[in-house]
Amino acid sequence: MARFSALLACSLLGATPALADRVFVSNEKGNDITVLDGTTFEVIHTFNGGQRPRGITASPDGKVIYVCASDDNLVRVFDAHTYEELPSLPSGPDPELFVLHPSGNPLYIANEDDNIVTVVDVETRQVLAEVPVGVEPEGMGVSPDGKIVINTSETTNMAHFIDTESFEIVQNVLVDQRPRFAQFMADGSALLVSSEIGGTVSVIDPATAQVTHKIEFEVPGVLPEALQPVGVRVTQDGSKVFVALGPANRVAVIDPATWEVTDYLLVGQRVWQLAFSPDDKYLFTTNGNSNDVSVIDVATNEVIKSVQVGQQPWGVVVVAE
Repeated sequence: MARFSALLACSLLGATPALADRVFVSNEKGNDITVLDGTTFEVIHTFNGGQRPRGITASPDGKVIYVCASDDNLVRVFDAHTYEELPSLPSGPDPELFVLHPSGNPLYIANEDDNIVTVVDVETRQVLAEVPVGVEPEGMGVSPDGKIVINTSETTNMAHFIDTESFEIVQNVLVDQRPRFAQFMADGSALLVSSEIGGTVSVIDPATAQVTHKIEFEVPGVLPEALQPVGVRVTQDGSKVFVALGPANRVAVIDPATWEVTDYLLVGQRVWQLAFSPDDKYLFTTNGNSNDVSVIDVATNEVIKSVQVGQQPWGVVVVAE
């Protein structure tokens, strides 16, 4: 018994506390990245993100953070643990949003000024292809099997389906005005494209490239022109869709079984992009005009916290520890 107690004591003394997830927020006007503790939601670090950081994502293993430094015309790369800047990636002019292949390589970048999608190998830092798309490309999404990349062009009002092997456009789908974001359901059964000025989210069947449904929004007391869908995220189990509604200061909750809006959650001002914690317990929103991040309890649809970050938070990604 004494020996067991001694071993237990040594085990407890040697135990290390579980590390929290970390939330990385790009601050477009502040030119920096704010890091939050994913459990306490406190700011734990801030580092330089380049000029006008917007799109932000992480490698699948959570070791590397990629940032669209739009006014630097670069994708800046950072060690997710030390925050040290690593060699940057070429991006083409004015990168705004991007998406990583599910394998972690390559990176597909929307270049708004040149009407192209630039494909970059993140290991060799070489441009693999430049794919001409519509006018003002913005949103980027990738199918779960990695075979199709989606780009949305804001002025052409289309979702372009790009084959990831040939780098050729294989389908063009007309959506409503100013499409901003593309998100697949986790099982690949549907593609969701938000249209900021059109005020809708188009539900597209990836197999047929046909719009099967359009989700519209209505909030009492909020002008219709303020209901501007931008960021879209879907839970891993496919039970809920969340849509950021921009200057309406709301996040819509949608039931994918019916594509009906079930709730509107009041968050900060000009809610833009969204990211789940790795376990889908929390959803984090970037609120550009109130300079904060709202934390949503996904199970209860409750906004449980508001955290001040930098100037004009734009993008967000969460890294598991």
